[in-house]
Amino acid sequence: MAETQNSRFPIYAVIATVVFKLLFLLTHYIQEDAFITWRVAQNLLDYGVIGFNGDTKISASTTHLYVFVSYIFNLVFGKENFIEPLLIFNSILFTIGTLFLSHLVLKNPWHKALFIFLIGILPPSIKISILGMEYGILFFLEMALLYYGFNKGKKWALTFLPVLIMFTRIDTIIFLGIVFFVDLFWNKKIRWNYIFGGILGILSTFAFNWFYFGEVVNNTITAKKLLYEQHFTLGQHINYFMVSFGNFWGMLKVPGDFNPITIIVLIFELLCFIYLIRQREKRNYFLWMIFLFGWVKQMAFISQKSLFDWYYWVPQILLFVPVLIFVLEQKERRNLWLSLLIVFYIAPMLAFQTIHSIATGNGEWNYRRTIGVFLNKYEKDKNQWILLEPAGYVPYFSGLKTIDEVGLVDKQIQEEIKKDKTNYWINTVKTRKPKYLLSYQNLYEGKDAEYYQIHYKVLKEFRVKDHLKSNHKILEKIYNLKPSGTDYNLYIRVD
Repeated sequence: MAETQNSRFPIYAVIATVVFKLLFLLTHYIQEDAFITWRVAQNLLDYGVIGFNGDTKISASTTHLYVFVSYIFNLVFGKENFIEPLLIFNSILFTIGTLFLSHLVLKNPWHKALFIFLIGILPPSIKISILGMEYGILFFLEMALLYYGFNKGKKWALTFLPVLIMFTRIDTIIFLGIVFFVDLFWNKKIRWNYIFGGILGILSTFAFNWFYFGEVVNNTITAKKLLYEQHFTLGQHINYFMVSFGNFWGMLKVPGDFNPITIIVLIFELLCFIYLIRQREKRNYFLWMIFLFGWVKQMAFISQKSLFDWYYWVPQILLFVPVLIFVLEQKERRNLWLSLLIVFYIAPMLAFQTIHSIATGNGEWNYRRTIGVFLNKYEKDKNQWILLEPAGYVPYFSGLKTIDEVGLVDKQIQEEIKKDKTNYWINTVKTRKPKYLLSYQNLYEGKDAEYYQIHYKVLKEFRVKDHLKSNHKILEKIYNLKPSGTDYNLYIRVD
């Protein structure tokens, strides 16, 4: 009876972790890009087309699978009520993923329970769960592949899950490849079901892109590469890497180029990993998979100047796994080790993420969303266009057709970038004459000021400082401690 009760500890931990993290829904901290995916899902609902602006096909979202999941949630719960159920769904899936991971690396049910909860309240885990991105589903699928495919040897998992993983994000080919090579070197044999699943995943994803959108890779990848690509010397590449990596290997991104806390955590993660793999344990097989993937994914994306936080969430979690295993399995002074870890790292990280979520949620939901809400009430003709950046909150809540600076949701602007990268913004304004412009710059200043003064007038100014007040003094202090958002000027065409 006691043994059965103990075996249920991990399940109880999953439930407790999900319930605890749902408190963060109160912060309304939702990532801008989530609203791009959700608008694509609603465009599919309204027009029967995977796009962003009416019946024009475009892969504006980085994830196909999550678009379809979001579509189903919109269909079931309605456009006004689907967000909270979807975020809860993401949280549950991610936490079940940590349950699978605990089964792979730990034996003691009590250790598994602690592992699930402690890893679940780390900053990247909270963000994966409640920011609305596709990584909750992705983490679940990846850990399910390791658990059912490579631990249980289920052929259906080896064949079917790589397809879903690739259909979630194309860059998951890194994860699938690392897992393949570790398995090959460890077992000295090829799992042909996995090979077939990987090939099927690649072919189905690229075929879907080609036959539906007429492109091999997602438009988001093409657009970012086109606008952000710069030519660096080898020395500049190395310098860029050295000043950037310290902010992404750990879980705390601080202002500035270098984060010394990350270096300490990175060294401790390496030491714990080396300590664990020196032991003759079956789990080393999975430790090699997740640790190598964490390193390769981080190195690959930082080297490509990919500085968006969400690319690093899953690697950050997986690289920290050896630390938790090391602490939980200490035979002597385990309580001391665990207390030190919680008091000096996990609790401060949780406190930081709480403050960050409250402040950023205010800047996004209470501030940026109001721009979209204002436009939604002001402009009744939803066929009017707005040129802005980014393409998340404002287009979603305004309902207007959108041209974004990067070209994620509109391909025509990419042609302007190709023709004249320096002047593509003003050239787009002149050729397409959008009714609204939303800019964080004063367009009445600079070389094109005369054109804007003649053809556009300021409709409304939006300022971050106007949204740093609250009836709750603690919240107000947090808002002012970490102001979040950008000042905007909204212009309307006058001719």
